[in-house]
Amino acid sequence: MPEDEDMLLPLPAQVGYGALFALVFAESAGVPVPGETALLAAGALTRSGHLLLPAVIAIGAVAAILGDNLGYWIGRRGGRAVLLREGRFATHRRRAVAKGDAFFVRHGAKTVFLGRWVPGVRVVGAVLAGASAMPWRTFLVYNATGALVWATGVCGLAALFGVGGAATWMIVSFATAAAGGLIAAARERMRRREPKCARP
Repeated sequence: MPEDEDMLLPLPAQVGYGALFALVFAESAGVPVPGETALLAAGALTRSGHLLLPAVIAIGAVAAILGDNLGYWIGRRGGRAVLLREGRFATHRRRAVAKGDAFFVRHGAKTVFLGRWVPGVRVVGAVLAGASAMPWRTFLVYNATGALVWATGVCGLAALFGVGGAATWMIVSFATAAAGGLIAAARERMRRREPKCARP
C-alpha cells in the first residue's frame, strides 16, 4: 500500500519512533511543540507498514506519561513557589492559585484524564495540576489512564482513516463533548437558581 496520500501534516515520511517520543514527551512537559500532530502522522504511517501500530501506541502513551509527570513536578516544585512569592501582583497570583486548588479538588481527575484531548490544556494541564498541589498518586492514575486511551484513540483513528479522517473525527467528537458540557452546565445553573426564584 502506498504512503498515506491524505497526509496533511508537514512532517517527513521518515518520522520515526525517536522523533515521536521526543515530540510527545516535550509537549506533555509543557513545551508548545506538535506532539499530537506527530502521533497522528505516526498512526497514519502504520497504514503503509512504515511503523508498527502497537509500538506507536506504546511509545505515545509512555512519552505522554513521562512528560506529564515531569510537567507535574515542575509545577509542584517551581511553579507554585513562583506564583506564591512576594512581588508585583502577589495578591492576584495567590488568588489564582487558591482558585486553581479549589478547581482541581472538584474537577482535577476529570481535567487530567480528558485534558489530553484539548489543545492548550494538553500542554499546561500537568504543570497546573502540580502547581495546584493535586496529590501525585491521583494524578498518576488518571494521567496514565488518559494517556493510554488518548494514544490508542489517536493512533487507531489515524490508522483507520488517515490523518484527515482522524482529525475530522476528533474535531466532531470534541465539539459534541463541549456542547454536552455546556448544556449540562446550563442545566446545573438553572437548577441552582430555582430555589431562589421560588422564595416569596
